[in-house]
Formats: sequence, C-alpha cells, structure tokens
Amino acid sequence: MPLSSQFLSHFESLTDPRQKNPHLKRHLLSDILVLTILAVICGADSWVEIEEFGEEKQEWLQTFLTLKHGIPSHDTLGRVFASLSTRELEECFIHWVHSLVQVSDGNIIAVDGKTVRGSRKTQKGQKPKAIHMVSAWASQQNMVLGQRQVDGKSNEITAIPELLKMLELSGAVVTIDAMGCQRKIAAQIIEQGGDYVLSVKDNQGVLHQEIARLFEKVEEKNWQAIWHKQAETVDGGHGRAETRRYSVLPVMYCPWLVSQKWRGVAKLGDGRENR
Repeated sequence: MPLSSQFLSHFESLTDPRQKNPHLKRHLLSDILVLTILAVICGADSWVEIEEFGEEKQEWLQTFLTLKHGIPSHDTLGRVFASLSTRELEECFIHWVHSLVQVSDGNIIAVDGKTVRGSRKTQKGQKPKAIHMVSAWASQQNMVLGQRQVDGKSNEITAIPELLKMLELSGAVVTIDAMGCQRKIAAQIIEQGGDYVLSVKDNQGVLHQEIARLFEKVEEKNWQAIWHKQAETVDGGHGRAETRRYSVLPVMYCPWLVSQKWRGVAKLGDGRENR
C-alpha cells in the first residue's frame, strides 16, 4: 500500500520547524503527520495514545511510511506539533479535506458560531473564558469543512470572511444566521461562485423593518395577484400544533435592495408561526 503522493502534496507548504537543527530530525514530518491523522481517525485523543497506536500498527504502517527510527515517542510528537505553524497546518489540512469533498450544485454549507461545550474553565487569577468557534458545515457530506476561533459572538463578522476564503463555494448555497447578514459577506460569496441565504433580524434594524412592511403590504393587497411562492408545515407535540407558513417574493418587488448594493440578491423570504 504505497503512501499517496496526492495526500502529501497538500502539506508541501507546511514548514518543518526542525530545519534549523537537522541533526535533531530523526523522523520525517510526513511520517509524523500521517501517523497522527490515522491515529486520531481511529479514536486517539492524546500523544500517548497516538504513540500506542503506532506501536500496535507498526508492521502495517511500515508498508507505506519510512519510520527509519521506529515510531516517534509521544514527547517527540508533542514537541513537533507545538512548533508547527497552526495557520499553515490548518490551511494544508483543509486543502486536503476539500480534495476529498466534491461540492455539488445546490449543496448547502451552513456557517454558524457555537461556544464549545465545557470550554469555560477558570484559571488562577483569570476570568473564565469559553472557546467560541465559527464553523462551516457541509450538509451533504455531514462534515466540517473549516473552523475559525473567535473571542466572542461579536467577532463572528470578522471571522466569517476569513473562513469563507478557505472554502470552495462554486455552486454551493451558503446559509448564515443574522450575525453574518452583511453586504460585504454577501458580495464575497457571490465572487467565490456561490449563492447565499441570510437571516435578517434586528441587528439590521432598518432592513428588517422594510422587509416586514413589504410582506404586510403584499398580504393586504392580494397574494393571488402577485407572483410568489408559499409553503406550509404543521408540527404537533406536547398537546399543541404549530403551523409555519413561508412566503417568497422575487427581488422585482424590492428594487431598493439592489440599490443598497446587496450583491446577488434574488428573493426575499418571510416565515411565520401560529400555534
């Protein structure tokens, strides 16, 4: 089983921190990377477990890795990864993942920010600070395409464009909650060949009010006389029924959106819930 040169090609730009001291370089960086990735896929979540995985599978690993000096110790693995550029490693890893994922037309990529559960830990003399991540989730493949750590919910606006730059969006539909409802983000998605579905809430106060008034006026006049699409879902539970109605209007009824430079905008949607 030869090691795929295609896999290693995605990590060619990763700088080996041991280049300044070649006499300390007993293990190839490619061996360390492949060993670690395979071990993590198989459930290892510490350097010790990665070393144990390598020792148990050494005979198999030597069929496609060099391993001139055997399996790296857990201390070696930890030191090498601690010295690597996290940004370089992330970019290389994401390029590899993207080579495995074919984003087809209409595939939904959901961009969302979440606080990592259990990450709020207190340290002596410091205030507790949770880890907040912005992730891009490919719904068709059921996998995360990329992530960015941010200081808090308010910083998602700056993290989302950086995350989008790392992704192949051609033909995909990007969905983002209200925090990402920004003209620059919409324009970036279009420039990268994708489409978008953005939530509009009170953080875009004027826009939210204008859209709400538009749907109210259309409903007051006569839905039947205006081109639109509607859908309805009914969901029951806990002794109550919830009816959700969704309506969509083409941008021809709201030319002011184009004038406000919402690039690529095509339709407006409205969702209402009755109980």
